[in-house]
Order: sequence, then structure tokens, then C-alpha cells
Amino acid sequence: MIKTLSNILISALIMVGLLFVSSCDQPQEQGTAQQSMTDIPPNIIYILADDLGYAELGSYGQEKIMTPSLDQMASEGMRFTQHYAGSTVCAPSRSVLMTGQDTGRTYVRGNMRSGEGVGSGQTNIKADTRTLGAMLQEQGYKTAVIGKWGLGSLGGVGHPNKMGFDHFYGYLDQRAAHNYYPEYLWRNTEKIDLRNPPMPRPASFEGDINDINNYAEFKGPDYAGDLIGDEVISFIKENKDQPFFVFYALTVPHAALQVPDEELVQYEGKFEEEPYMMERGYYPHIRPRSAHAAQITRMDRRVGQIMDLLKENNLDENTIVIFTSDNGPAVEGGMDQEFFDGNGIYRGVKRDLYEGGIRVPMIARWPGKIEQNSTSDHVSAFWDVMATFADISSGEESETSHGISFLPALTGNGEQGTHESLYWEFHEGPGKQAVRMGKWKGIRLDVRNDQMGPIELYNLEDDPSETINIAAEHPEIIKKIDDIMDNRERSEFDAWNFE
Repeated sequence: MIKTLSNILISALIMVGLLFVSSCDQPQEQGTAQQSMTDIPPNIIYILADDLGYAELGSYGQEKIMTPSLDQMASEGMRFTQHYAGSTVCAPSRSVLMTGQDTGRTYVRGNMRSGEGVGSGQTNIKADTRTLGAMLQEQGYKTAVIGKWGLGSLGGVGHPNKMGFDHFYGYLDQRAAHNYYPEYLWRNTEKIDLRNPPMPRPASFEGDINDINNYAEFKGPDYAGDLIGDEVISFIKENKDQPFFVFYALTVPHAALQVPDEELVQYEGKFEEEPYMMERGYYPHIRPRSAHAAQITRMDRRVGQIMDLLKENNLDENTIVIFTSDNGPAVEGGMDQEFFDGNGIYRGVKRDLYEGGIRVPMIARWPGKIEQNSTSDHVSAFWDVMATFADISSGEESETSHGISFLPALTGNGEQGTHESLYWEFHEGPGKQAVRMGKWKGIRLDVRNDQMGPIELYNLEDDPSETINIAAEHPEIIKKIDDIMDNRERSEFDAWNFE
């Protein structure tokens, strides 16, 4: 009996071995259940807020605006405390992100327009540009930019479908994005008409400014922020079985102050309010502080929906989500940054190269890869994103990119490289330049002035608010920064050069 059982056991083991060998001989299709999770390229969702200040999230010290989803994202991931935008306004910041080049080298260095009317936009990014989207396409990713583009027009070489993105939905023209109730949006090259009537010019406001009924003409039935968010959800659902990259380019909280009325209820009575009237073409609002806070809270809720969607579809552990902002907080259009303390301890706002204009929040979440509730003081910038995503996707960043991957900082694996210096230049008005070099921060204003303004110098370790100019005490540091500003970090291009 024992011998019989032994023979049966041996036979069974032989059969199991044969089955194992047979299964190993069979090729496994990509994406099948047998494939290891580590063999599947991770999905990437990059969420870019518009004009959100460093301190406008609860996890970065905000006390008046509710951001529970992003605060939870921070508790489940990593907060960066020294991350920098590509520029201090929209278009060049996005150009830096897409190219891996700082504003001394990237093609688009300001908010210059390209054409007028339907299908117009900002300066078209160069036709031969290899973007972040194109790099990920090469690695088999389905790519989308959903929201605000700002790097090209409908018929131009800079349209997102020509720049590495399989799918586009939203605003081509960032000026059109100043209205959250537009008459149309774009899906790829198709104009999608909405139910919103033509918006009256802000100067047409008449009647009692304290009567909410007089603000009805500045709203419509189709809120673009919701449509854009729905498109993100749909894209993720449609592409959940293959690697995808979503560049979710929000328009929030950029002016105008427009948000569905139901979102204002949670801030009823929270703030003292005075109606905001028209300024620089932006639309009025009876409760501007509540509107600004409500815009951010509604955005936060959408981020929470995306997180829930990833969990529901078993995508959570194989998706890295990064949230950040394109520049510092704005002060036009009724934005009360002094009230909300949107830049925190940092000096400056949008259009400044002081820290408040370019230092931005960045939260990264990747379960199992990024330590929960962690903080990094690694100094990084938008031009590092291409290098980082190249590391994540096994792609190759462009030869013209000069970023440094911050993947080691995210995961704790490998040695994290650092920049000798970071460089910015800004071409609106008299022109500005800035350099971050270790603890030193140099800023030069009036760059177009024949006399060229002096370089201000700040020690960010001792003076993060940039209140004490110590240039006179450190001529050797000024000389190094001056060399970077004048020589080392810039490429010449007629449209953007300082004269």
C-alpha cells in the first residue's frame, strides 16, 4: 500500500513538473495576468494647477481653503519643499516642462500670442521639438493632454497632436481659458460647441453689485472645469489596460473667479467679502474670496475622484501621480493672496522671480515605491521632469534636455544627482533673471535697461523670504552668478533675447 501511494505521489510530481516546463515554454502576452507587475510600465498622471501658490494647500500650511484629497495624497506620498516651476507665467513654464530645458534654452520664453480668433493660441513650439509626450509615446504609452495647452494653435506646428499627444481636449489658447464658461472647447482638431452663450464684456456690468442676480450673465450651463475633469476620467477608463500618460493641465485657480454656485455653500459666512468688479478683462464676482477657495476645493475633489478610480481599477500600485503648479499665485482678477497667504513665507507672486513666483508645491504618490507621509528637500525644477519620466518609463530624454532625474529622491533608491545651478529668465516688461546656486539666490531686474540692473543676492538657508540683500558682502558669489546669467546657461534666440 505504501509503495502504491509512493508511486502515485512520484507520478503526480512528474506531471506537475511537465506542466511547469510546458507553461514556461509558452510565450506570455504583454499585459496578461501572469505578467509580473514590475514588468508593466507604470502609468503616469501629471496634474498641473494654474497659478496655485506654494502655500494654498493644507499640507503646505493653508488654513482657510479646504483641500482634503490633496492632503491625503501628501500623507500617502511625498511632499517636495524645494521644487521650482519652469517660469513665472503659463506658456514658458509649460515649454520647460515639455522640453526639459530651462528658460535660457527652451523655445517659448514668454506669453507671446500666435494669431487671433478661433483656433488661435500662443507661440507655437518648434516643429522639431521632441516633447515629454513624444518620449513616452516611443515607449508605448497612450498619451493625453487634457486642459490648457498654451504652446500652439490649431493649424500650427505646436498643436498637441503634433507634439507627442494622442489625445487632446480643452483650451488651445490660454487667453480663452480666462473664461470657465466658454462657447467651445477642442477635442484634438475638432471644435466642440458648448451650450454657453457669448460672455458679455466685463465692463458691461450694470445694477446693484450686492445683488447676486446681477451676476447671472457671467455664467452658463457648461462649466469647462467639470468637462475637462470628466475627460480625464474617461481617458483613464478607456486606457486602463495599457500604459498611459495623462497631462492634466488644470485652469484652476487662474482668474476669472468663476465656479458653480453650489460650490460656494461650504464657504458661506467664512470670510468677510466685498464684491470684485472688473479688472484687466476678468469677470466680476459677488464673493471673490469664497470663489477662489471654492475653485481650489472643487479641483481637490476631482483629484480625489482620480485616486478612487485608480483603486477601483487596480491601477493604484502601478501609477505614479504628481501634483504641482505652473507658477506662483496671481494677484489680478480679484485674487486676494494677502488674505490667503498664498505664497507663505516666500517673497513675490506670479511674474516675479523671487521665490514666491517660482517655488511651487509638488506632491508625488506611488504606493509601494514612494514612502508614505514623507518630505524631500531635494532641489528640483520642471526641466527635471523629462529625465525623471525617462527613468520611470525606460525611455531616453532628449539630447537637448539638461534635467536631472529626481527618481532617487522619490524612491530612496540610487544616488540622487544635484544641479550646480538653476537658471530662469523672464521676458515681460524690463526683463528679469534669477539663479539658484546651492543656498545662494541671485536676482537681476531691469535686464533690458542699458545700464543693466545690479544682481541682488540672498542666502536662502538663513533668509528664505529674501529680505536681506547681501550682494555687497559676497563679490565672489556675484561674479559666479553673473557668469551664469551672461554666458553659461543661455542660448540665443532673436524673439526672446534681451536687448
